[in-house]
Amino acid sequence: MGSTSILPASLVVISAVGLWGIVDPEGALRISSAIVDRTFASRGWFVMLTATGLLFICLWLAASRFGKVRLGHDDDRPEFSTASWLAMLFSAGMGVGLLFWAAAEPLTHFKFARQGLPDPQAASAALLATNFNWGLHAWGIYCSTALVIAYFSFRQNTPMLVSAPLVRMFGAERWARVVGWLSDFLAIAAIAIGVGGSVAMGVFQVADGVNALLGRTSGSQTIVWISFAAIVLCYMPPLMVDLGSGMARLSSAALLIAIGLLLYTVVLGPTEFLLNSVVTSFGDYIWNVVPSGFRTFTFFDDVAARWFKDWTLTYMVWWIAWGPFVGVFVARISRGRTIREFVLGVVFVPTVFSIFWFGAFGGIGLFDSLRNDGALLEITGSNVERVTFAILERLPFATLTTLATIAAAFLFIVTSVVSAAFVLGAFSTGGDPDPSPRVRLIWGAVLAVLSFTMVLSGSVAAVKSLIALGALPFVFILVLLMVCFLRALFEWEDDNADR
Repeated sequence: MGSTSILPASLVVISAVGLWGIVDPEGALRISSAIVDRTFASRGWFVMLTATGLLFICLWLAASRFGKVRLGHDDDRPEFSTASWLAMLFSAGMGVGLLFWAAAEPLTHFKFARQGLPDPQAASAALLATNFNWGLHAWGIYCSTALVIAYFSFRQNTPMLVSAPLVRMFGAERWARVVGWLSDFLAIAAIAIGVGGSVAMGVFQVADGVNALLGRTSGSQTIVWISFAAIVLCYMPPLMVDLGSGMARLSSAALLIAIGLLLYTVVLGPTEFLLNSVVTSFGDYIWNVVPSGFRTFTFFDDVAARWFKDWTLTYMVWWIAWGPFVGVFVARISRGRTIREFVLGVVFVPTVFSIFWFGAFGGIGLFDSLRNDGALLEITGSNVERVTFAILERLPFATLTTLATIAAAFLFIVTSVVSAAFVLGAFSTGGDPDPSPRVRLIWGAVLAVLSFTMVLSGSVAAVKSLIALGALPFVFILVLLMVCFLRALFEWEDDNADR
């Protein structure tokens, strides 16, 4: 079993999902939601335990004697500057999602929480839930996957494949090769479906930004398809250039725009309220992050349990869906860094930025809901794609900032697709760390077709459900990968002790 047999099988599955979404979008949503619901009901505890366990292992590795181990040869040094490295991993990992959910998610949680809590406590709970969904646990999943791939690729010279650690550590066992093949197959499916869904959400937001510029309150399907075509045309050229130079420039530009939007919002918005929101939400998160990682809402009513499954569990599976994609990409750009440096950069820096981001944009939404007319809360219930732009319309220079948001969304989508096409190209060529532009273009076209399917559904709920469906089997693979990694580290320690 090898990569040559993985590619046809994975393309069949991806094509089947695409055709399913085109022929019967409502049926795709109904059936995928039913499968995801049943799995969450029986395995939700395992998903949460896996996410929390992976985070704890990463933190332990950074603090332990293994933190000094370099991802590469002992004399290797990083290829990219720390700033470029952080920009690329952040763009690949979350990018467009932060723009899409900047205020919409905190407001959605607030609307739910205020049914049983006073408004001030509901606001705190809303930011806590949002920060948990986008914080340490998400980046712990990414970090653990990337650590495994980087260690085996750069220290043990294995192909850059999800299966490589399994084959290296248990290669003599037939089950390891079977599971390894299945791991690469599931990784390709999870990456393609996950990235396709994220592109679709980016298209929805870009289209709604254009509608906002045109002064339209309701969306136009024509603008949606024009936005989709423009995004596809924009991400194809970067697939033909060197990964390092192209991705570093695009990622840095997108991140700079995002930072500019963040500072603009804090300075020109209700500054005191927003800074207090950031500080308070940061403290709440630090205090509650550990118990929240073990909370499954077992003893709550069906409404609360449904909320937990639709949001927190879906997010954890969503990050797992992106785990092989972000993991391989981050591994590729991290050669030469120590485990300690890697964990601190991958886990903590994006988490801190996310807390500031949601504290600012979510804070404006909560400020409006608590002290003004609450119009943003109504928009959240009817048009989730419009919320970020509705916030910008309340601040000066709305046209300029709306254009900047659209540009950032474009860049984040482009960087996601470029890095995903690179990873899929590596998987389909037996782990080649630099797949040819032709291979990357082929995968770019495949992702365009899958994204078309997701856009056709016209539903964010359908997109989230399909992403979760594609990722569920990969939860178990992540556990196996971490077992391989820990075993390899202890063997390395034994070998060095004997010298």
